[in-house]
Amino acid sequence: MKIIPHGAAQEVTGTCHEIQVNGKRILLDCGLFQGKRSESAVKNSTFTFDPAKDIDALILSHAHMDHVGRIPVLWKKGYRQAVHSTYATKDLAAVMLSDGGYIQEKDEEFHQKHLKASMMKSEGPLYTQADAVACMTLFHGKNYNEWFEVVEGVKAMFIEAGHVLGAAMVVLEIFEDGRKRMIGFSADLGRNSLPIIRDPVAMPPVELLICESTYGNRKHEDLATAQTRLGEVINATAKRGGKIIIPAFSLERTQQLVYDLHLLWDAKKIPPIPIVIDSPLASKVTDVFMKHPECYDKEMYEQFLVRAHNPFQFSLVRYTESNEESKALNGTPGPMVLMAGSGMCEAGRIRHHLKNEIENPLNTILAVGFMAADTLGARIIDPAVSEVKIFDQVYRKRAEVVYIDAYSGHADCIDLDAFVKNTADVKKIILVHGELEQMQPFAGRIKKMRPGITVEMPKREEEIVI
Repeated sequence: MKIIPHGAAQEVTGTCHEIQVNGKRILLDCGLFQGKRSESAVKNSTFTFDPAKDIDALILSHAHMDHVGRIPVLWKKGYRQAVHSTYATKDLAAVMLSDGGYIQEKDEEFHQKHLKASMMKSEGPLYTQADAVACMTLFHGKNYNEWFEVVEGVKAMFIEAGHVLGAAMVVLEIFEDGRKRMIGFSADLGRNSLPIIRDPVAMPPVELLICESTYGNRKHEDLATAQTRLGEVINATAKRGGKIIIPAFSLERTQQLVYDLHLLWDAKKIPPIPIVIDSPLASKVTDVFMKHPECYDKEMYEQFLVRAHNPFQFSLVRYTESNEESKALNGTPGPMVLMAGSGMCEAGRIRHHLKNEIENPLNTILAVGFMAADTLGARIIDPAVSEVKIFDQVYRKRAEVVYIDAYSGHADCIDLDAFVKNTADVKKIILVHGELEQMQPFAGRIKKMRPGITVEMPKREEEIVI
């Protein structure tokens, strides 16, 4: 048996791990790379295997684009086998991938019109909306905590990851040469006490654990302070008449922020200023949230749904749909909360808003999620960077920049340590989905916590024999 990471190996994006066993090849996720555009473009458009011939099944942990975003590319290249996911992830993937296809098409159109001289040669968009719709025919929805057959000799089960709606860790039961082997894949491990969704569960006993390490050496701010800090930023910016520009992932982070804004407004802790969610995708994702109350935690269910009260809609909130509505926001004065995707500022409407608002000192750019290295978002939150390039134009960072990392949906170093400590029978841990400065300290702590465990931090395409 072999494990081969095709992405998220000593980096955070592009999750795609292959298991080879009994002559079969199974993928765990197939996500988009983000970072330096020239490098990401090559990684996203190429595979070291033939999707049409080599891969027998795909197991999808959740619908974030760095985990799901290259499935339409697999389809384009001939993959026609099953994609297994939870039911909520299946519904979310449909809207996330369709939106991704739209963005790919529009970015290609913009580049051809405005940046043709400086852009890389390509064969058109990475994938289209039609590819996104077509690949959904491969999806098979599954319940949590129920075994299903992946290929002959391999069963899988989804368990709660506590990361985003529908997110799951994966437990694999593999029979090889008459021997049963148990493998665990953390995917993106969530945090305890996040609002809306249920907390992550413990991983059952496994001999091999493929574990994320996004925050392997960082402790998050207390989640209880996030709502308070959000209110403080809004009040301070509104007082000076500025806009609060929030790049937010349309899946989970937007819903979490709207939920907190709802609570702040109910408590009269923020002023009555417009809150605009400038993301058709966020609107569609929110509709999916409302269809899957089975994923909610007890507090969310009782506080809102039992009372038939929509947690993602209140008097200050407006969701935009058309491009005209979005463009009109650029000439609208503050104060205003303006939230748009993408969360790392690499695509979507947020780049247009940043272009128009980042040089206004009245405004605040409020970052609320992880920013991978070499993304526009990472450059914006870096205090050592005074200028950023957006659509090939350079802009000075005159707006205030605030980063609240308490909203992260990823486990921090304390959560990760507890997760590893409480997983029985582990003999080998493969660390993925993390940069080396986060991985290496985590690996050191694992060796102290669990003497005898082998820890590996493979590079992309490195084969690990089990």
